[in-house]
Amino acid sequence: MTDPALERIAAALERMAPAPLSAPDFTVAEAFVWHVAPDRLAPVDRVNRVDLALLLGVDRSRDTLLNNTLQFARGLPANNALLWGARGMGKSSLVKSVHAEAVRRGHDLKIVEVQREDLPSIGRLLTLLRGANQRFVLFCDDLSFSHDDQHYKSLKAVLDGGIEGRPENVVFYATSNRRHLMPRDMIENERSSAINPSEAVEEKVSLSDRFGLWLGFHPCSQDEYLAMIRGYCGAYGVDIAEDTLRAEAIEWQATRGSRSGRVAWQYFIDLAGRQGVAL
Repeated sequence: MTDPALERIAAALERMAPAPLSAPDFTVAEAFVWHVAPDRLAPVDRVNRVDLALLLGVDRSRDTLLNNTLQFARGLPANNALLWGARGMGKSSLVKSVHAEAVRRGHDLKIVEVQREDLPSIGRLLTLLRGANQRFVLFCDDLSFSHDDQHYKSLKAVLDGGIEGRPENVVFYATSNRRHLMPRDMIENERSSAINPSEAVEEKVSLSDRFGLWLGFHPCSQDEYLAMIRGYCGAYGVDIAEDTLRAEAIEWQATRGSRSGRVAWQYFIDLAGRQGVAL
């Protein structure tokens, strides 16, 4: 005869330590988002991305990341990649577009977005993906760490993999505005106040060294900015006189106080809306 008290204790322990998450059906979508509490991979029906051909001014980074991704999709060696640099220059757009291009070429490649705040759970996600037949690009957008942030330690499970090693079917891509994933003034402050300056930030700074690919993104020129807008106009059938486009686009970027791929797209959205063109 079972003791009701023991049954309640057993049920409580199961809620505190639930059974391992079973892998979802990865055939239902090309993209997933990792959530925690509870752990789950949510499929994404429609990924927000642009065509690879519309990403102008980043040719070298585009070709390098595409080649690395295609190598990985074919089961060949490939590097983790850190896309760093100027805001609004297409870092996250490039990751999503490169994945789409790999899928278009017939590769069974999935992309899984992971939030920076959920990095401590990354080990559980890797366990889930390790036994899958598909190959996965883990993607973390806008990755950076502050002075007292310990999340970077969890990231090493992806980059180094610990005793098991990183799963052969997983590669990690991250975007950041910072090359070393932490503010420069924080690096200098820790070096100046530490007993051993050379070791003060070595652990955090060396984290970026674990990415095999560093792809830098820099502010675009005015010609590149205008070329981006012309590319959008051609792709979506928006007709506008060259002198009008030039005058409006330059005024738009002047009012924004910046010039980037994101600003070019925002101007184009306004232009398309005024001309009644649905995107």
